[in-house]
Amino acid sequence: MTAQRGEIPVLYEDNHVLVVIKPVNMPTQEDESGDLDLLTALKEDLKHRHNKPGNVFLGLVHRLDRPVGGVMVFAKTSKAASRLSDAVRTRSIGKEYAAVIHGKMSKPAGRLVHYLLKDAKTNTVSAVRKESPGAKEAILDYETIETGEGLSLVRVNLLTGRSHQIRVQFSSSGCPLYGDQKYGGDRNKPGQQIALWSISVSFDHPTTKERLVFTSAPPRQHPWNAWDADMLLSAD
Repeated sequence: MTAQRGEIPVLYEDNHVLVVIKPVNMPTQEDESGDLDLLTALKEDLKHRHNKPGNVFLGLVHRLDRPVGGVMVFAKTSKAASRLSDAVRTRSIGKEYAAVIHGKMSKPAGRLVHYLLKDAKTNTVSAVRKESPGAKEAILDYETIETGEGLSLVRVNLLTGRSHQIRVQFSSSGCPLYGDQKYGGDRNKPGQQIALWSISVSFDHPTTKERLVFTSAPPRQHPWNAWDADMLLSAD
């Protein structure tokens, strides 16, 4: 077991897929920071454990922002990568998140629909008018699990996979995520960790077609520990 593997819990592995819990503040893939990224760490671990010569294939099926942790799925074969990528495009992969937001939404549950535009130069995303050139539709469903002390715990069903989508949509709705320095700086203090976690990923296995569901509760630390994490995984 490598040092990197020891820091990356594995939920499931077979010949086709690898499901792990991404650590917070680790890039999903190589970026300009030069810091060790999850994809590279997992490839190195697979090469070490299986004594594979040369490059190891590991397909990136979806992404999580660097400060976000939780369940992630990778493909270990090109066939699995193709089928899982198709599942992402057809929205047959289920992706649920937990978030702690400032304040509370006007409705305890509902659907948010925005049109988002990414500025590649600043790596920021803005909610814009539908007719804006380059704007992409972003849709999510949310459910408020509990509120208290000026914060709300929400469960999010992500229906599209736009960059920074959850963060921008809640910020644009007047309830930025706790600790989000990029989209809620006026409500958050420097150094706070963003409260966004991938709690569940579900998909049809690329070869057996069995429906698989993998879950992970957020870390038991502030602000998550204000609530019982089991409510997130058992709420209907």
